[in-house]
Amino acid sequence: MRHQLQGRGEIVRIDVDDSGAVDHGLIVYGWIEVAPDRWRHGLRTILELRKQLYRDHHVPPAVELHATKFVNGRTRISTSSGSDTAEWKTLGRAVAVQCLETLAACPDIRVGAVWRGTAATGRAYYEERGHVYQTLIDGWNAEHRATDSYAFVSMDGNGDDPTYFNAHRSLPLDTRHLIEDPMMHDSRRSQWVQMADLVAYTAFTHLNRHSGNEFGWTWYEDYLLGKDVNGGPKRV
Repeated sequence: MRHQLQGRGEIVRIDVDDSGAVDHGLIVYGWIEVAPDRWRHGLRTILELRKQLYRDHHVPPAVELHATKFVNGRTRISTSSGSDTAEWKTLGRAVAVQCLETLAACPDIRVGAVWRGTAATGRAYYEERGHVYQTLIDGWNAEHRATDSYAFVSMDGNGDDPTYFNAHRSLPLDTRHLIEDPMMHDSRRSQWVQMADLVAYTAFTHLNRHSGNEFGWTWYEDYLLGKDVNGGPKRV
């Protein structure tokens, strides 16, 4: 059950990103959402977080936080001199936890995630991912129609993939409560999309429990469960 549905005529901003892996048979979408009148407050929280990450870990505010890369030590996000892979993993996980703590404490931001297990590979996996997204936005549309509220969706991308545009345009116009096509952003320049990416990654780690990611098995429960609009990652 979605918590705190918006009131009549309100428009919710939703930033969504995907996660998952063919070899693990998982498709995941995670998102963050904020009401328009709380948008600047939520953004201020994220911007202050980025300043704090620079003070604590020398991670510049303009550096992209792409969870799969920085949590696993695959990219250098700090200006400090260390170069050992294990050291970068330790740093990345400390940064992830600090971000999750900030999301958990922010009263203006809510999160959510949906997932599906699949045996599909190749093109079939790509198409199944599109079906999951369609199910996700069908649910959003129904929820906002029920409260006469609206949502505006943004995500990472350059618009080359028609899957997401087609999904939005398939919604019947007479009962459509998702405004326009999804707005595509370069994640390197969007703090919101980077946080949505972290939510999606955290949900994936929560669902895909193996020894290599044991460090994050409980992150979703520890930090995001209380903010989840559905009470936890939802299977669709």
